[in-house]
Amino acid sequence: MDKKWLPLTITLGVAGVAVVAASVWSDDVEEPPLPQSLCHGALSRETAELIDDGQGGGEVSAGAWESEGGTTGSAVLKECHVLRAGQDGAKRRGVYKLVVEETRSAPGAKKDSVPLGPGFTGWALPDRAEVTLPTGCAARMGSAAPHVKASLDVPSQDEERLYRRGEKPPVDPDTATRNNVTVMREVATRLAERYDCADTG
Repeated sequence: MDKKWLPLTITLGVAGVAVVAASVWSDDVEEPPLPQSLCHGALSRETAELIDDGQGGGEVSAGAWESEGGTTGSAVLKECHVLRAGQDGAKRRGVYKLVVEETRSAPGAKKDSVPLGPGFTGWALPDRAEVTLPTGCAARMGSAAPHVKASLDVPSQDEERLYRRGEKPPVDPDTATRNNVTVMREVATRLAERYDCADTG
């Protein structure tokens, strides 16, 4: 099987019955050299390493992208788990997750979040972030939805979880937020370039 962006099969569960739809992601885009990038080119290794869970360890790597049925009306297109090797270099642990999905909802913002900056539609918190790709990316990616967004989830910075455990965040919240901003700006830029859908205005 071609290991470029793997053809997506969206699985929709209806009363336990799986229905497979057509491929959404283009399969004719050149795959970047894996040593230099993660998540099939959405992140450089340098940027991917910005997000830390405070446990140290070796270099980052990425788990396989998956396709799943959406539970809220939008299908998950691609999911990438970023891992870090343990101190011994052997056992890997999940550090964060990046999900790229189509959505019919207009971009919004979360309370107390910071914007991603000029030229980007999205927001960031210490434990989460989101960016909406430029208009036109959905069609270029083969989706009929009006928008495609990328979402970031960093469990180690989850305030509620840390509070319940009586723990402090492994990374200062302001630093974590800035790192998330950098990651999401790169994701949006790289995917827009990959699918030739960057805003020109």
